[in-house]
Amino acid sequence: MTSSLSDVHSPLPEPATGEGSRSPTPDLAAAFDPDRFRDGAVDIVGRLTTYLADRSVRGLDLLDPAVLLKAARELMTPERQRIADFDADRVSRIVDLYTETGIPVYSPGYMGRQFSGVVPLAGLIDLVGSVVNQPSSFYEAGQLPSVAERLMAEELNRFIGWDRDRFAMVTTSGGSLANLTALLAARNRAFPQIWTRGTGGMPGPPAIAVSEEAHYSVTRAAGVLGIGERQIIRLPVDRAGRIRPDLAGPALAEALRRGLRPFCLVASAGTTSTGAFDPLEELAAVADRYGLWLHVDGAHGASLLLSDLHRDRLRGIERADSLTWDAHKMLFMPAPCTLLFYRDGSAARDAFRQRASYVFDEEPDVYSAYDSAAKNLECTKRPMIMPLWTVWSVYGPALFAQKIDRLCATARQAYRMLAAEPDFAVAHEPESNIVCFRYVPEGLEPGSAHRLQLEIRNRIRGGGRFFISKVDLDGTAALRVVVMNHLIDADHLAMLIDEIRDIGQRVLRAGAATRNDQRNGSHS
Repeated sequence: MTSSLSDVHSPLPEPATGEGSRSPTPDLAAAFDPDRFRDGAVDIVGRLTTYLADRSVRGLDLLDPAVLLKAARELMTPERQRIADFDADRVSRIVDLYTETGIPVYSPGYMGRQFSGVVPLAGLIDLVGSVVNQPSSFYEAGQLPSVAERLMAEELNRFIGWDRDRFAMVTTSGGSLANLTALLAARNRAFPQIWTRGTGGMPGPPAIAVSEEAHYSVTRAAGVLGIGERQIIRLPVDRAGRIRPDLAGPALAEALRRGLRPFCLVASAGTTSTGAFDPLEELAAVADRYGLWLHVDGAHGASLLLSDLHRDRLRGIERADSLTWDAHKMLFMPAPCTLLFYRDGSAARDAFRQRASYVFDEEPDVYSAYDSAAKNLECTKRPMIMPLWTVWSVYGPALFAQKIDRLCATARQAYRMLAAEPDFAVAHEPESNIVCFRYVPEGLEPGSAHRLQLEIRNRIRGGGRFFISKVDLDGTAALRVVVMNHLIDADHLAMLIDEIRDIGQRVLRAGAATRNDQRNGSHS
């Protein structure tokens, strides 16, 4: 406790020798040296150029985690007491290990996930964003990203069709966070008192209606919001995985009879499992009838809006209240970059109702009008819009449309090729760039199909030539191809089919031999 004002203003003690110097140490300054950055960037870009130029057919080289842990640990400097000398060779080996152990998203052998190799220009702009480091939730911190976000909102809304003077868009880190934010906005509109008072005293528990094929992030969001799994209304789907509007109404009516208070219906524009598109026009009518907010999870499929050939998949999108759209999927941007759209911009502001004097201005002005922090969960977020806006500015929308059309056409070609093979069964017709199928040779016991698909997928992943995924459909595993590389052609698809057949036959022969040995052993 100070005894007088003089104590407060007494001079600080003199620093010990070496402390409080006016200039940073040479080692500290060297770590931030622009010439060293230039030299390192030239080497790294050179290695990435070689990486991009590799068009070989290759899958995932899945290492034992212990092996990778050992290799990564050996790349760490043992120096702990001072700043270690810069080691260009160490950096090069880190970059090489990074690229060698990653999913080869630029290879025609990569057909497994919903993220793709980025437009190379987008990667360069992402580097700029990392170095400039402008968190973009506030205009004063990220001026150009804030303006670019407004410009991309205007450009993309041309394809959605909402009132340009009323809609709003905010970027956020991933579709899961966007879905959560949209549900929060929907809940606050339906129950405006819940933000301050909670759910106590409400006449019935809030509920949401979702497809049986909804992404897990939607049901996870319900848990985060405190809705609870018992308050999730599951809407029946057809054989293709699309919500049946004729059964959605009865399901909602039954929920109301149970005392639930549904406030939102969540539809999918491109389900994760099969890429199915829910009938938005019909579901909008159902939502209107029951007074529900219609949220569309278009994380994967909203990009089809840019295609003249495939835009009709999202017929009725203009009637939705909100839309999740991942640019790191079929707009080919670095992850994460998600665009959350609202038909009514006031809903974006109503999602979060807080005051914080250290960030939110009491008197809005021309600058704060571009702030997005009050509209999304993140306070600090990357300027994720910059790669998308730059690529759009340089190439225009046709780049995206042509690649999307190419991917969907290739998926359709895969469907035709698989359907022509007697020992394969295709699970659905592709609505976008996802195809699910099974290897089912003649004589395969029905109970063995599930295990066979899993074993094929695991062996393909371990083989290092292709990378595909799997999904359970109707309780049985199916192989899943997601076409994200525009270099994939019929020859690559034929190679994959042959490899699946070859592996499948080897698995079946090995299983038969094992069963035969077991029988012989039991008779000895």
